[in-house]
Amino acid sequence: MTAIEAQLIERLKTLPPARVAEVMDFVEFLASREERAAAAQRLTEGLARLDALGLPPVSDDEVAAEVQAARRARRAGQGA
Repeated sequence: MTAIEAQLIERLKTLPPARVAEVMDFVEFLASREERAAAAQRLTEGLARLDALGLPPVSDDEVAAEVQAARRARRAGQGA
């Protein structure tokens, strides 16, 4: 355990339960913010790799055809 962790634990021990709950909420907020930042970084990297492939853009008609095919497949699976 680091010195800062020990200090935090000692300070937490002096707080009333309601304040400890606030601290926990804040820590969870910070953790979720870090997770979102990491996810955004992964997305950015993935998009850069995709862009590097130099593939032609997909047309609106191609997107619509894919959506329709997926819907047909889903309906066929539900009817079975």
